[in-house]
Amino acid sequence: MNNSAISTANLSHQRAAQECITQIDFARAGIITPQMQAVAIAENLCADDIREAVACGRIAIPANIHHASLKAGGVGSLCSGIPLSTKVNVNLGISGDMADEAQEWKKVDIALSLGADAIMDLSNSGKTENFRKRLVERSSAMIGTVPMYDAIGYLEKALINITAQDFLDVIRKHAEDGVDFVTVHAGMNRRVIDSFKETGRLANIVSRGGSLIFAWMEATGSENPFYEHYDEVLSILHSCDVTISIGDAMRPGSTYDASDAAQIAELIEIGKLTKRAWDAGVQVMVEGPGHMALDEIEANMKMEKRLCHNAPFYVLGPLVCDIAPGYDHITAAIGGAVAAASGADFLCYVTPAEHLRLPDENDVREGLVATKIAAHAADIAKGVKDARVRDNKMSDARRRVAWDEMFELSLDPVRAKEYFASAPPTNEGTCTMCGKMCAMRTVNQLMENNVVDLGL
Repeated sequence: MNNSAISTANLSHQRAAQECITQIDFARAGIITPQMQAVAIAENLCADDIREAVACGRIAIPANIHHASLKAGGVGSLCSGIPLSTKVNVNLGISGDMADEAQEWKKVDIALSLGADAIMDLSNSGKTENFRKRLVERSSAMIGTVPMYDAIGYLEKALINITAQDFLDVIRKHAEDGVDFVTVHAGMNRRVIDSFKETGRLANIVSRGGSLIFAWMEATGSENPFYEHYDEVLSILHSCDVTISIGDAMRPGSTYDASDAAQIAELIEIGKLTKRAWDAGVQVMVEGPGHMALDEIEANMKMEKRLCHNAPFYVLGPLVCDIAPGYDHITAAIGGAVAAASGADFLCYVTPAEHLRLPDENDVREGLVATKIAAHAADIAKGVKDARVRDNKMSDARRRVAWDEMFELSLDPVRAKEYFASAPPTNEGTCTMCGKMCAMRTVNQLMENNVVDLGL
């Protein structure tokens, strides 16, 4: 290629870059962004493979152009099917009954210290803008919101008096504030509502955002504003590179309702909306269940990938039974491990407070660690690159009875240290479970040709 041709190619590349805003824009223009490069390094994968998957929508990198403190993370899988590590989200935010912002900042600190990949601010009372903007400023994790929750407080209007344009204005505000992804329940249109009414449900609609939109639609007789004005929603999101997380308003809130007509009808609509978003240069994640029996999870993961064209899948749980209030972080972790091992890309944590109250700091810790265990177990099962490295290091540290290394490798080092320190052993190099009978200690002594004396 001569110098003139090289100059023309470079100029064309520069023009393409100037016209790009979103990660998917850049990827389609053949440009590897700093965010794509960061994901490639974090996942130990080729940057151009990341770019290719972003271009076709299989990977989303939620990264608002206004979120300067963000440490970019990728959600999804390569075009070859190789998965990225499963990401974990923490929900927090004030409610009308628990409007203690200082408490929420403690939860933020816990989430960041334990390595949450994303934080969703689900504040639903009063003026939430200041908290949201400060969260974006100081958080290296991805930030998500559900603008529908904020509409009533932000607009200071009764639900029935809110217009479609009002809803769009709230989305625009969240985008301009630097939020990386927003949940928009655009798939619950009139066709889906008709299916829901015709077939019925045990638990009806349990999605908070979905229930509000349903109430608005019933009161006004109008179509879902996010579905009717979807193109404008996409235009707003594209302007700041906000990833749309297409919410599942019809997610099952009972294992009895899982995989029913309403859930599947909405998923079909979400598949259509996914393609429209990609066509508009907007990154997509698809949200999923919910409550679901263990034996249904794998099929639901495969169905989402089929109907939604391999878009990244973001699931809440799923909770595999309905009778464990106070322990729902466990029911969700069981379901989350199966879901992620079967193809889900992003797990939303569930805390012990689920179905009971707003979670406190300890609930956030318990829920996050349980979900990180589920995500990591799934990563091992589905062969995520280097997923076993940390486990192998832990096993080696246990063999050597190297306590400080074990603590450092733990998902929650603080908890591990507290447990060990609460019952100090008499014999160094053991714990109070086995004492002198510690298998590691015994075999280490034998392997070093020492005499084993248990002192019995």
